Amino acid sequence: MRNLTFGLILTTIFAIGALVSFVWTPYDVTVLEIANKLKSPTADHWFGTDHFGRDIFSMIMVGARTSIAVAIVAVVIGMGLGVPLGLAAAARKGSLLDEVIMRGNDLIFAFPSLLIAILITAIFGPSAVNAIIAIGIFNIPVFARLTRGAALSLWTRDYVLAARVAGKGATRISVEHILPNVANLLIVQGTIQFSLGILAEAALSYVGLGAQPPTPSWGRMLADAQTLIALAPHVALFPGFAILLTVLGLNLAGDGLRDVLDPKLRVLR
Repeated sequence: MRNLTFGLILTTIFAIGALVSFVWTPYDVTVLEIANKLKSPTADHWFGTDHFGRDIFSMIMVGARTSIAVAIVAVVIGMGLGVPLGLAAAARKGSLLDEVIMRGNDLIFAFPSLLIAILITAIFGPSAVNAIIAIGIFNIPVFARLTRGAALSLWTRDYVLAARVAGKGATRISVEHILPNVANLLIVQGTIQFSLGILAEAALSYVGLGAQPPTPSWGRMLADAQTLIALAPHVALFPGFAILLTVLGLNLAGDGLRDVLDPKLRVLR
């Protein structure tokens, strides 16, 4: 429970910061104040300013909004498409449909999300939307494989056999009996993919394939700060810590959720 509590606290802090940024930030992140560039943290600028004089604390708040939104939508895409595919593959194990789905998953796994993003960007141009599509596509086989693997072990259970004897079809059994029993695994995996989505968004923005200026992004902030680390280390430290703490919070929350939702672990503890 300690992991879950601490993880939720960290995650909630950044989520609140992202929500508050819609209505208020200490400074306008679109206003450049060259005279105040690269200032160290002070009472006026808690995290200092960047090379354009923008308030880093305000940019981290708005950047959280970008990172969290990209990660959430990418996870929703992955779950929304991957879970039905995994259920369908498990319900028809060994069939042509199962083979097509699993070989399609293998094909997507052969291309890392960064490479997929480069391909999408080459066609449609760099943007946060294209980053979401790239990360979401990579999440599909993750959830499909997890769902199929968990569902296969359930199709031999007595209650599933009873449902089949009662005349229920494969689709109805998958929805009414299989899905509720794999939901705990999907929730835990969702938190993990959420944290990986934030890392992926930061990586894509770092190489210029994610959110584009003037929209603040933690990865873009790190990219802009890489030549300034010796001169003004705070420009890189604070967005780096934001990524670190957010991912840490989500991983701890996922670990805590696994302990809470897994009956075997509850017994052991």
